[in-house]
Amino acid sequence: MSKTANIRARVEPRLKIEVENILSDLGLTVSETVHLLYRQIKLQRGLPFDVRIPNELTVRTLNASKKGKGVKRFGSKKELYADLAL
Repeated sequence: MSKTANIRARVEPRLKIEVENILSDLGLTVSETVHLLYRQIKLQRGLPFDVRIPNELTVRTLNASKKGKGVKRFGSKKELYADLAL
């Protein structure tokens, strides 16, 4: 089947550039990515990922993390694993 239908969407210019760079690194074009998304929506009869409103604990945790509260930083994987006792 020929691909002749067009889709138009407005996105923030900076977001567009950042995403296109990531897709390029993955070897994908925007058109190929949209095609993949549409195929997955068709196969799964819905979005191929969860779309949820986070609960209050998740919101508090994300906000605290953004502010650097309660966040541990490690210089290496070895330090992280030592902290996790692995």
